[in-house]
Amino acid sequence: MAEFSSDSVCLDVETIYLGGKEHIVRTGSGSVSVIVYGDPDKPALVTYPDLALNHMSCFQGLFFCPEAAALLLHNFCVYHISPPGHELGASAICDSNPVPSVDDLADQILEVLNYFRLGAVMCMGAMAGAYVLTLFTMKYRERVVGLILVSPLCKAPSWTEWLCNKVMSNLLYYYGMCSVLKECLLYRYFSKEVRGNAEVPESDIVEACRRLLDERQSINVLRFLQAIDRRPDITSGLKKLKCRTLVFVGDSSPFHSDALDMIAKLDRRYSALVEVQGCGSMVTEEQPQAMLTSMEYFLMGFGLHRPNQFSGSPRSPLSPTCISPELFSPESMGLKLKPIKTRLSSQR
Repeated sequence: MAEFSSDSVCLDVETIYLGGKEHIVRTGSGSVSVIVYGDPDKPALVTYPDLALNHMSCFQGLFFCPEAAALLLHNFCVYHISPPGHELGASAICDSNPVPSVDDLADQILEVLNYFRLGAVMCMGAMAGAYVLTLFTMKYRERVVGLILVSPLCKAPSWTEWLCNKVMSNLLYYYGMCSVLKECLLYRYFSKEVRGNAEVPESDIVEACRRLLDERQSINVLRFLQAIDRRPDITSGLKKLKCRTLVFVGDSSPFHSDALDMIAKLDRRYSALVEVQGCGSMVTEEQPQAMLTSMEYFLMGFGLHRPNQFSGSPRSPLSPTCISPELFSPESMGLKLKPIKTRLSSQR
């Protein structure tokens, strides 16, 4: 095993970025980039981003929030998995390589966990990444102790999404990462409040995301899009999931109905929904502060929100057997909280 960065929590953006180390893990479905932050003896938090994104464009807003850094970076070793070809500086994947299925992507996660010799892990995914992690949890239940899902997908594409995916596929194939495609993706990620209009300029997070999209290889994005577009409906298996699940969704997200369908199918004893008002799909970037209170309630059951109370085996402190029954109650999951009101349109 290679040496990783120290377990100190540094809130300096540059230090956090440089503190991670990239590993290229060869799997049965191709190579996968994994950026590791923190002490590998700590519990593992695995992240998986949405289409055309990586950890820098999907989760940096959350991890650069000082309160979230204290909550997550102090308690976890974070493993940021990028979809094939979505890492920084990735080259184009050869056309002759078969397009992976969503099952292949889920199996890649298992190979990543085995590569790092990880046991049961906490998972955090956004949109398509949330679907892949949920599918992984269904296939390998003993390897996941908790899910934090942001605007998750759980059903096969609707006609509206199918049409949008078809348009994006054609744009990627014929024109690459063009301006029209970027607008389609930004609509997928963000609410209209931050995307701006003729009178109001787009926000800094949208501008930054637009620049990061320029770095994506269009063929790599197309391959991930094709995999997600062919995904099956997994709602029938959600009721069997027994790991604790926290779902965030913006009320302006195109996937808002999917999130509601998902929470309706999950076992209510182990799941909770937080709807964030005035927010699009990518709550992690648009309103990360809206996630903090609910995440702290969620992690309270694992003993991870207060550093001075953290103790136990480095590989197994997240075992559900160590959680008292009362922490499975709706109140402990944050359900006593009203939907978070964080509309800031007048301050943008």
